Amino acid sequence: MTSKTEAFALTTSRSFTSWLARAGGSIAFTTYQAGKLFLLGLKPDGAQSVHERTFARCMGMAVSADARTLLLATHYQLYRFDNILPPGQQTPEKSDAVYVPRQSWITGDLDAHDVAFGADGKPVFVNTAFNCLATVAEGASFKPVWKPRFISKIAAEDRCHLNGMAMENGRPRYVTAVSQSDVVDGWRDKRADSGVVIDVTTNEIVCSGLSMAHSPRLHDGKLWVLNSGVGEFGWVDVQKKTFNPIAFCPGYARGMSFAGGCAIIGLSLARENRTFQGLPLDAALASKGTEPRCGLIMVDLATGDTAAWVRLEGVVRELYDVTFLPGVRQPSAIGFKTDEITRLISIEDGDPA
Repeated sequence: MTSKTEAFALTTSRSFTSWLARAGGSIAFTTYQAGKLFLLGLKPDGAQSVHERTFARCMGMAVSADARTLLLATHYQLYRFDNILPPGQQTPEKSDAVYVPRQSWITGDLDAHDVAFGADGKPVFVNTAFNCLATVAEGASFKPVWKPRFISKIAAEDRCHLNGMAMENGRPRYVTAVSQSDVVDGWRDKRADSGVVIDVTTNEIVCSGLSMAHSPRLHDGKLWVLNSGVGEFGWVDVQKKTFNPIAFCPGYARGMSFAGGCAIIGLSLARENRTFQGLPLDAALASKGTEPRCGLIMVDLATGDTAAWVRLEGVVRELYDVTFLPGVRQPSAIGFKTDEITRLISIEDGDPA
């Protein structure tokens, strides 16, 4: 059976629904390979809910502090989604959040990876094709706001594969890159041990020697990073410039969020091309007698143990980003494949003068 006709299958650990209930929210994750945004929540009876919508090559996500607004990076657009339900209301299907695309920015294909809300509310994103951080701009595809010191020119050459971004007080603080290459596509030759974490405010490299590093995140005073090519989740001591792993990830790790004392980490199968082959992760999986998997793991930050897991099989093989939606129990979203978007009209409060 070909991948085009493969069914989608989602299974979870017995502890997943209880873990999600205790965490007090729901989970959104993207798969650019299948072009899907998934929303995992809980129904009123405590059973899991699964909702999906189609967006071409969907990648990085961000959620506002009140979980009323989402950002999503796709093939050539950034989307802003707003929850159209007033607090306390539900749909007939018992969804307590309906995320509707209300604004988009057409950027062209920038291979945008991580995305976040800037201090001014505008999207800030990793412009991987042009090796820089960028924001949206009127009359242009993007406005560069920062680039690594070793990148000599803003050019569409994906020289170092800048991919991840950690925010602090509405501003980019740390980024990850696969290498320090300054030639077109040069990062592919340095995948195994040339990954770096860079302090955006100083342009200083605070950790090096990583393999395909992704998803830097600041949480509880620590800088957490996925050392994806080795299968490690850990934190960076920025003073000592060391990476300290606390857990093994049984798959290619990308996407990270936090809830319930755990890191929620996305796992992917290795793509069948040179980019994802021959990494230290292959030997690490073999030494543990396992195959790579696609899904999510919830890693206890105190112990490094896996508290719960979600496994995806069938047509979905690769994930990119994971976001926790605090206070939202059963989320849903509106896409563009049906005419629902044409009939969803809301009016801002206030009388005309």
